[in-house]
Amino acid sequence: MNYLNMFSLEGKNAWVTGASYGIGFNIAKAFAEAGIKNIVFNDINEELLQRGLANYKEAGIENVHGYVCDVTNEDQVKATVEKIHQEVGQIDILVNNAGIIKRIPMHEMKRSEFQQVIDIDLVGPFICASAVLPEMMERREGKIINICSMMSELGRETVSAYAAAKGGLKMLTRNICSEYGEYNIQCNGIGPGYIATPQTAPLRERQADGSRHPFDSFIVAKTPAGRWLNPEELGGPAVFLASKASDAVNGHILYVDGGILAYIGKQPK
Repeated sequence: MNYLNMFSLEGKNAWVTGASYGIGFNIAKAFAEAGIKNIVFNDINEELLQRGLANYKEAGIENVHGYVCDVTNEDQVKATVEKIHQEVGQIDILVNNAGIIKRIPMHEMKRSEFQQVIDIDLVGPFICASAVLPEMMERREGKIINICSMMSELGRETVSAYAAAKGGLKMLTRNICSEYGEYNIQCNGIGPGYIATPQTAPLRERQADGSRHPFDSFIVAKTPAGRWLNPEELGGPAVFLASKASDAVNGHILYVDGGILAYIGKQPK
């Protein structure tokens, strides 16, 4: 057995939702380097779609197919899956990456704001997985990767909706495993830690006096690795969960967090 070949994605098609940029884009890049045949991504509007296509072109990634699709709209998702089947081929790998967060104290949060986060972060993965499962069942093969979060395990102030959605996504992951494992379909999750992205850059900038931003200090102190993680560090775990190397791994949440969930924190001096 050639174990290295087990990590190859050659000949496979992957649909990564919301992958115009950020975590989804970096996972798609890793798939491309692992030999993926086609990358499919969607975003909610044409502007983001074109931004994504430009990002893939700049990265030198070919065989990329983009679609405008709202993952919370069941009819749009079904129509998009049908287009993918017609224009690209079967969907071997689904990565439920599209998501949002709203940082609002729970007692100030409107029901509509709470519902929007639940719809995108939890209902969206349900809709997308439901749309690809029948064809995967027919082929008796498929990989579904849900982008969970440390908030699938932990709570924090101002993220009640996000934590509720990501906790639910963890259990949806386990239930897809339970219900469809007999069809040789593996559903696992990735729980990213705190990632150094353009969006988090202001939190990592040095203050005028040279000191760390308070949130930067908090994250570094809570992470055994002592640093923020790079988006590229999610690529290896994603390739593993998308490949034959993980055929016996199902219903698992792989936390790529630098050790935060294993760590109680430093003792005060």
